[in-house]
Amino acid sequence: MMCATCKGKGMCGLPQCPVLKRFHAQARTAPVREFMGYSPSLFIGSYGYPRVAGGPLLIDDADNPPSWVASGLGIEDIVDIRARTIRGMSHVTPYLPALQELAISSIPLDVEVRFTRPVSFDLTFDGTVAPVGLSGSLERMKVIDNPKVDPSVDRVISDTDLGAMGACSELHQSGIDVYQISGLMSGGLIGRRRKVVPTRWSITAVDDSVSIALKQKIARYSSIDHIRVFSNDLYANRIIVVLLPGDWRYEMIERWGPRSLWSGEKESITVDREGMKKKGYSPISGAYYSARLAVAEYLEATRQCARVIVIRNVSADYWAPLGTWVIREVARGAMNKPGIPCETVDEAVTIAGMASGFPGWGSYSTLLPEIRNQRTLFDFRF
Repeated sequence: MMCATCKGKGMCGLPQCPVLKRFHAQARTAPVREFMGYSPSLFIGSYGYPRVAGGPLLIDDADNPPSWVASGLGIEDIVDIRARTIRGMSHVTPYLPALQELAISSIPLDVEVRFTRPVSFDLTFDGTVAPVGLSGSLERMKVIDNPKVDPSVDRVISDTDLGAMGACSELHQSGIDVYQISGLMSGGLIGRRRKVVPTRWSITAVDDSVSIALKQKIARYSSIDHIRVFSNDLYANRIIVVLLPGDWRYEMIERWGPRSLWSGEKESITVDREGMKKKGYSPISGAYYSARLAVAEYLEATRQCARVIVIRNVSADYWAPLGTWVIREVARGAMNKPGIPCETVDEAVTIAGMASGFPGWGSYSTLLPEIRNQRTLFDFRF
């Protein structure tokens, strides 16, 4: 299996991609040339950047992952929604004002769209962006509704002297979730030098920008005074978060089990870490930043600092790549639980191993040896 590289391109030699086949089975929308209904958000592609194509997402759904989780939707349910979602695509410039209306609105807007030909099944896997089953080239697009704009969104997009990172942080502090912030960034509505940004880039950029601002605050808080282990499971993604006393450090260990989506016959394990600054883009890709955001939100809300180890264990039951929002929401769910207090690091390692189904995770950590061997001022607090 070469799924991690192939992502539906047929490199395995099978006559049909088994994952694509399941999406095909869910795509029950008849080919249409005209659409009238809800558009909850926009999509900007990355191919050919900076001359990118983009358009509205068209579906009778809010395109809001937290609502999917709150409603108890399973993988099959979300695949059904995404397989019926239509992605309108065209050169962005003629449609940018209409797309920006979708981005600033806090509610889905009614639109009228005509395609150059009937929409077709056109699914590609990304791993960062939630998949979309159908695609069509735009011939025309008209937004019928007036957008409902949050005052904080209106204030930030009007401030052309505010940098993109500052805009992301201010919007997040105002209660605007990262899902809408990434749409604002994609639509070229924030920052000093504004331009459209591919959706897959904006998702990770917003997670990164917001969590950088949060960890700068976290670094000034007092350290937690005990070890605690948090855990949660969603769509066959099991996330364990170990918080240990000390200054800010962050490490993520990601394991794809044998025969899982992005693995082969053997397990695949990737590790990355950081201090106050992160060097380069993480080999774990968007999941690294999504999990970091969830933990940073918790620490900032509780006004504490900690050393953080995140373990992600993915089983073969995660058969469809739904996007990095899964990691963000499962990690947020973990941090909303009380957690298990531990007396020692070894106890935390054991509990995290049992909870994650990955008992050998400690041997892959580079942060654990530092915690065990290095003495800090915190060790002499008494």
